[in-house]
Amino acid sequence: MKVKINGQVSELNLSLSIGQLLEAKGINPGEVVVQYNGEIMEKETWPTTMMKDCDEIEILRFVGGG
Repeated sequence: MKVKINGQVSELNLSLSIGQLLEAKGINPGEVVVQYNGEIMEKETWPTTMMKDCDEIEILRFVGGG
């Protein structure tokens, strides 16, 4: 299946949940927000939301500065 993650098309051989995707990429869930097909997701839904073909995922980190 093909999904777009942060603007890059990726080919996945198996279905992953959003939580599993973050874990596979070594991303600390406490440091990001996930936009899934245009909607910001609640963190509680990450483990049960399974990615499907043609999904678009944006993983956003907030960086402080000034």
